[in-house]
Amino acid sequence: MAPTRSSEWWLLSGSMFNTWKPMWVVLLEDGIEFYKKKSDNSPKGMIPLKGSTLTSPCQDFGKRMFVFKITTTKQQDHFFQAAFLEERDAWVRDIKKAIKCIEGGQKFARKSTRRSIRLPETVDLGALYLSMKDTEKGIKELNLEKDKKIFNHCFTGNCVIDWLVSNNSVRNRQEGLMIASSLLGEGYLQPAGELSKNAADGISENPFLDNPDAFYYFPDSGFFCEENSSDDDVILKEEFRGVIIKQGCLLKQGHRRKNWKVRKFVLREDPAYLHYYDPAGGEDPLGAIHLRGCVVTSVESSSDVRKSEEENLFEIITADEVHYFLQAATPKERTEWIKAIQVASRTGK
Repeated sequence: MAPTRSSEWWLLSGSMFNTWKPMWVVLLEDGIEFYKKKSDNSPKGMIPLKGSTLTSPCQDFGKRMFVFKITTTKQQDHFFQAAFLEERDAWVRDIKKAIKCIEGGQKFARKSTRRSIRLPETVDLGALYLSMKDTEKGIKELNLEKDKKIFNHCFTGNCVIDWLVSNNSVRNRQEGLMIASSLLGEGYLQPAGELSKNAADGISENPFLDNPDAFYYFPDSGFFCEENSSDDDVILKEEFRGVIIKQGCLLKQGHRRKNWKVRKFVLREDPAYLHYYDPAGGEDPLGAIHLRGCVVTSVESSSDVRKSEEENLFEIITADEVHYFLQAATPKERTEWIKAIQVASRTGK
């Protein structure tokens, strides 16, 4: 399954009046549309990118992390907040590319890599990505240390080229560099660390580096970076070691007040946990649901749960018999979450 790219995802949209709301944001060729709901047919607003400037990181909000700002030609400021650093950087890279294409009279498209690098049409990047992620024959994910930081679930640029050559996917390292650059441009690989990020932003001759000091990761691998300041800092909670298999925003019902709030959910397997975060920011989760041995089903409305025309409710009952009620945006999204949680609950610790 191909990874979800940043140009269509949930972000928090804010203003100087400190009113922040989750929006479904879509990056187009010439602008950014944002929707109140993912299922809405018409956008709530549109930000033209022609002549706009991008500021990242944006320091206008002291307590908010991962914020970037778009300033239009009419000097209107639009603020967006991502859930984590890598998500913000991915948005910033795509928006910068879109603005640059507009200035040069070119057409922006996420999947323009094949044309710009002249990749043969016979190369199936999606199939290659799945082979690279194979647990037995694919690229091995490691925990690498550099500049007093530990990069978890990642690999080096030269390891990618080594794998492509050894698996006869390419004839030589130069051709491997072309394929790896295409994988990077399509979002199948993501840069980690300053060296690889600078190359992806166009500072180096090639966007991908065949270099043991350039780090990369798969978008859905569970990658994260941590400071290595002491022995205690590198001891991770077991529940965060699982690979991320799904993430997104859902409505969650509180246990005490029975009120509903938007939360960002991150589903991990082995061990199987569903962490939920405040979408307004913060690196630490508000809570965690241990999924091993849980039961998850779709439910109908009751007096305790939210009533609406499109409810899309489902319930998680843990092994300790704690009940959680969640609401998806669409029936399809509810089904996808239920299936993913069922898989994690059977395979995770």
